[in-house]
Amino acid sequence: MLFGCRQFCVNFLGYPPEEQFTSFKINNKVDEIVIKEFRKRDIPPSPTCTDEVFIRRVYLDTGGILPSPQDVRNFLADKSPEKRKKLVDKLLSSMDFADYQALKWSDILRIKAEFPSNLWPQAAQVYHRWLRESIFRNKPYNKFVYELLTSNGSNFQVPPVNFYRAFQERKPDEIAENIALVFMGIRLDRAPWTEKQLSGMAAFFTKIGYKNTFEWKEEIVYFNPEAKADPKLNLPLKPVPLNGKPLDIPQDKDPRIVFADWLIAPANPWFAKCAVNRVWYWLLDRGIVNPSDDMRPDNPPWSPELLAFLEKELVSHNYDLKHIYRLILNSNTYQLSSMSNEWNVSDENGFSRYRIRRVDAETLIDIICQITAVPEKYTSGIPEPYTFLPSSIRAVKIPDGSISSSFLDMFGRSPRNTSFEAEKTLSPSLLQALHIFNSGHIQRKLDQGPVIKGIISDKKGDDYKIEALYLLILSRYPTAGERKIAEDYIKAPNTKPYDAMNDLAWALLNTKEFILKH
Repeated sequence: MLFGCRQFCVNFLGYPPEEQFTSFKINNKVDEIVIKEFRKRDIPPSPTCTDEVFIRRVYLDTGGILPSPQDVRNFLADKSPEKRKKLVDKLLSSMDFADYQALKWSDILRIKAEFPSNLWPQAAQVYHRWLRESIFRNKPYNKFVYELLTSNGSNFQVPPVNFYRAFQERKPDEIAENIALVFMGIRLDRAPWTEKQLSGMAAFFTKIGYKNTFEWKEEIVYFNPEAKADPKLNLPLKPVPLNGKPLDIPQDKDPRIVFADWLIAPANPWFAKCAVNRVWYWLLDRGIVNPSDDMRPDNPPWSPELLAFLEKELVSHNYDLKHIYRLILNSNTYQLSSMSNEWNVSDENGFSRYRIRRVDAETLIDIICQITAVPEKYTSGIPEPYTFLPSSIRAVKIPDGSISSSFLDMFGRSPRNTSFEAEKTLSPSLLQALHIFNSGHIQRKLDQGPVIKGIISDKKGDDYKIEALYLLILSRYPTAGERKIAEDYIKAPNTKPYDAMNDLAWALLNTKEFILKH
């Protein structure tokens, strides 16, 4: 009888048939949890993406770059069932991964020489270098955060002390709000958190001292046991953790250490959850709790079980964030197609398909430079040696948010004024489309690019050139229909083959397939 009711629902009410769920491949525990959520919501997932889509997607999501044409050929020719896992391992151990994740953390930590952080170029450089090396060496996340919150010393010689220097007014409540946002995913300046709770947490940061040295722009950050909080802030005498009681901290002990110990403890209800939720957001464009930096009781996770599982995995694996990346990237949930089916076309709040979005500003200009081999120029308003960069530098490797370009600003690069993820915008605009479509900036890169010119000028036939351009720009082979369209255009009367090939490169660069993650 139950089967008959289910079949009636499938046939007449539009409920998805069972095979839509059973065809979902279970790669790991992430998928076991996620498929239960799909069933609960009667939203069957899209199929697994193709190898062509996967290699491009995972290169962009981990390193902000495209695979080389030879990488694509080798991956598509590989018949090993483990090839996706092997590729994930390779990418997570690359410097490109460290560069791209350092960019994301630089946005959140507001690494910027100019207003409002005012770190100064030399300090921004050493801070970014420490961040990048920490990620590349896979420093445990709890140790990484502990160093940020407890370090003392010179802004030029002890990079993590720049965390406290990035606050414009350096007030304890300002520091507490930012730490809660970045490392706990909560917004202390609004409900359900109270002014009393904010003040209690701010009291941990009243004894931070700052002093200049004889070296230009050098500043020492240190524990000052004699420091007193501004009476206007009306802070309690004893610091109070969010879920605890007032603490008696000895005069000679740095309260930041006490706070950091509380924050990174495995029992902390926010720390590990915030970290794994942020990684999920970075890879899937939506947090399990969304927005990813707004965790509160009335904003429940899409799947409490999934969030709890990833939290437990991070803690049990010594806060190894790459382990979390590996779990997510190897899951079928991450590897789903971006093409919707008739049941998940309206699923905007879940993960039944890969979410299509524009690549970020830094990645977009980097991959344009990658396929043309023509570098971009970046400048800073500070005439200082530490703002001069090599001409070949990728945008994702720029250490200082004050070094920019009109392209990066136009395409929504984070201004690094706050630590909110939403500061970085991926919303398309008419101005952006016109710039890619019709600007001399992009056309010059195509015309001057030695890679594309080399393909077009090659003595090999048109079929080879068409294939080479598709592999270079879209990371896949052209379909039979695409080959024919391109060949017909090249052979059209009064068409110069060289110009036609250049037009093809321009057309591919202007496709949604190139500009979007999918």
